[in-house]
Amino acid sequence: MTTQAIIDALGMLASFDAILAIALGTLYGILIGAIPGLGSVLGITVILPFTFVLDQTASIALLLGTYCGSVYGGSIPAILLNTPGTPQSAATLFDGYPMARGGQPGLALGWATLSSAVGGIIACVILVVAAPMLARFGLRFGPIEYFALGIFALTCIVSVARESAIKGIFGTASGLFLALIGQDPISGVTRYDFGIYELSAGLALIPVLVGLFALSEVMWRVAGPHGEETPIQHKVGIAVPPLAEVARRWKVLLKSSLIGTWIGSLPGVGATAASLVSYAEAKRSSPERDKFGTGTPDGIIASEAANNAVTAGALVPTLALGVPGDPVTAVMLGAMTIQNVVPGPSLFVNQPDLVIYLFMALFAVNVVMFVMGISLAPLFSRVLRIPEPVLMACVIGLIVVGTYSVNLSGFDLVVLFVAGLIGFAFRWLEIPLAPVVIGFVLSPMIESSLRRGLILTNDSFLAFFTSPIALVLFALTLVFLAWPVVRWGLDRRAARRKGDSI
Repeated sequence: MTTQAIIDALGMLASFDAILAIALGTLYGILIGAIPGLGSVLGITVILPFTFVLDQTASIALLLGTYCGSVYGGSIPAILLNTPGTPQSAATLFDGYPMARGGQPGLALGWATLSSAVGGIIACVILVVAAPMLARFGLRFGPIEYFALGIFALTCIVSVARESAIKGIFGTASGLFLALIGQDPISGVTRYDFGIYELSAGLALIPVLVGLFALSEVMWRVAGPHGEETPIQHKVGIAVPPLAEVARRWKVLLKSSLIGTWIGSLPGVGATAASLVSYAEAKRSSPERDKFGTGTPDGIIASEAANNAVTAGALVPTLALGVPGDPVTAVMLGAMTIQNVVPGPSLFVNQPDLVIYLFMALFAVNVVMFVMGISLAPLFSRVLRIPEPVLMACVIGLIVVGTYSVNLSGFDLVVLFVAGLIGFAFRWLEIPLAPVVIGFVLSPMIESSLRRGLILTNDSFLAFFTSPIALVLFALTLVFLAWPVVRWGLDRRAARRKGDSI
């Protein structure tokens, strides 16, 4: 890429239209992400008509701002209300909400804002340097490799099911089954619809996710079996994490950003899986793993750095191959085509200035997102001063409106209510909800990849182990599953030695 292309890209970025589009798109995205049930896809879809009347540079800036802002915005209700605003923030509430309940909502928001911005910026740097290489590596992933990746991601249950592995496995199996409802991905045959026509299309992620976490949280508070919990301190403001703490956790921040960028570059996987995998890996490798789930910053960092890094990583297959990295970039791909941007290998050769501008705009969006997050967080924190009955009523209103507005489907509200009842029952039985989401999110990829892989290998599962990438992922899965047992044995051995020495 020539110096002239860089100068031209800087000229595009410096235009008033581009700067305004970045600011408005990011602010709009944060607001969309902060409303449970709406999400990035809806945000991009709603803003899409505005791109028809804007020029190419402003349209791209508006789309990127909305994309990144919405992913970050989902962390706000996850931290303050135990309700993920978007599916990408499902892992953020594991530690974000406990930190808020512990009287530090401002610090939790500060970690989420910083991690989101830094994760996005690191991914931008990687995108500039390695986009063509990552795209070529992504092409090596076929059904067998995706199946191995899905099985590896299921090891998240080892990390998130802290109280009982058996209950975690049950939760995961429940999520896997819920995802089986609907049409078979290969034959198209309808299954487990129980004679209900609406179930023939399967269960949508938004009503299931919002029902499990948000509606069940409201039911749990109304039922009142949680009287021993510490009330949230009504503390307004934001606390930017101390530089010393950030420096101490740089490894988690970097590793989570790399995980998010890598998974984002794989078509069809998405930010939800990336944040869960990143969270599981952060807990597995942390010397303070017992603090995960109680309000440790590492949990927030792992989730938010990874899911925001996906926004850049997902652009790799979109730009270099013309293959959307996730549903959001699929919508963006259509918008770019309307703006005469033709993704593919030739884009880097024919329009290098536009590619550089896109990288620069994405970098600028993350900087603006950080500034807006720091500036607006005091307003977000004020939600904690609302009396709980009023707050719960507002949450229910947002849940219902947000869920219904996605598909304008009354049946989604039925699914929302049933999922809320299931979530309430699981809370009462002390079955963790995170494995349910993990199973539900990963089930379609695992099943379709397994079925297509068996077709390619003439129903020989042993042939799956001939793929080097799949073999490495299977080996990592065994290591991750065996490590808790090995660690338990090492701890017992160390305790025995300590007792003998005494």
